[in-house]
Amino acid sequence: MESKEIDEADLRLLDLLQTDASRSNQALAELAHLSPPTSLRRVKRLRQMGLIEREVALLSPDRLAPLLGHGLTALVEITLERQGAEHLDAFETRVLPVAEVQQCYRVSPGPDFVLVVHCIDMPGYLALAQRLFTGDANVRNIKAFFSLKRAKFEPRLPLGMAPKD
Repeated sequence: MESKEIDEADLRLLDLLQTDASRSNQALAELAHLSPPTSLRRVKRLRQMGLIEREVALLSPDRLAPLLGHGLTALVEITLERQGAEHLDAFETRVLPVAEVQQCYRVSPGPDFVLVVHCIDMPGYLALAQRLFTGDANVRNIKAFFSLKRAKFEPRLPLGMAPKD
């Protein structure tokens, strides 16, 4: 049976993977001060434990903009008319599969949800809003904030370790 405990070496591996998951196992092991077989075994275990959800490439919006356009990012507050668990779950079920919805948070106090939405342009946002929010009789209030500039985006989770320079 696999241990559900993690130690400092596991935290080092997780921290390094958050920074750059494209490193070879050899490079990862060296930076984590582990042997390559130990590094490989530990990373496999961390994946099996579900601590590593997935590995993705982070794209540069500024470099893609000349090729695809800047797009439109909105932070959207949603307040539902009825907040029972089944209504909250139903709203999540509707928005989670939608590609334009990049993030969905159930929050308190204030609105019931905060979404981070990315659309091609304002007509794209309007179509999305009509499809997801306006057509839902349980949505009481929608408040959208449109991003003028992204000053910081860091998907890295703090792991309680000393920060690296």
